[in-house]
Amino acid sequence: MDPRIPRLRRKLAAIPFQPLRSHSFGEEKHEFRLGPKLPEARVAAFEAKPHIALPDAYRQFLTHIGGSGAAPFYGLMPLERCSLLVMNPRGEPGTPRGFDGRNPRGHGGDLFLHIIEMGCTDVCVIAVTGPLTGRVLIGNSDGYWGPNVSSAIDFLDWYERWLNHMSAGRDNRALELTSPRLRTHPNRHRLAPKI
Repeated sequence: MDPRIPRLRRKLAAIPFQPLRSHSFGEEKHEFRLGPKLPEARVAAFEAKPHIALPDAYRQFLTHIGGSGAAPFYGLMPLERCSLLVMNPRGEPGTPRGFDGRNPRGHGGDLFLHIIEMGCTDVCVIAVTGPLTGRVLIGNSDGYWGPNVSSAIDFLDWYERWLNHMSAGRDNRALELTSPRLRTHPNRHRLAPKI
């Protein structure tokens, strides 16, 4: 078991009780609760159908922490709702790339697993093949805005970054966190830093 797992459990358990934490968009849906941990056999069965291997850090989260629930945005989707996507081919220079779920194996490109519910056509995915394997990306499936690759080295690092930023009461647009200072100010929409 990854040594970060007990630390992540402690941090997540403390978040709801911290009065000066940031507000995480979508927290009303998951309420910082996790679904049950997944048995290894269930994860292996999921991997067998499309012949993929889940990145180790994400797999360890599912089997040692929880299989759904508390995460940025509307939360971690149950594994059976996760779908494989492929990034659309590069278009005109400067145009953003979206994600497509129709016949992802037929495209021949790198595969991404849609793991977190963001709403509308926005997607939070983890790379399961290719040079970005294990990294989390946020993008728009229709290509309205281009994918943003997190600098976190893997899923556990990305998840801990969310917890740390929230605990510190920081704003973070990429993780949809709003500090207590901005939530209480009557003109909070004018105070948000422009990125």
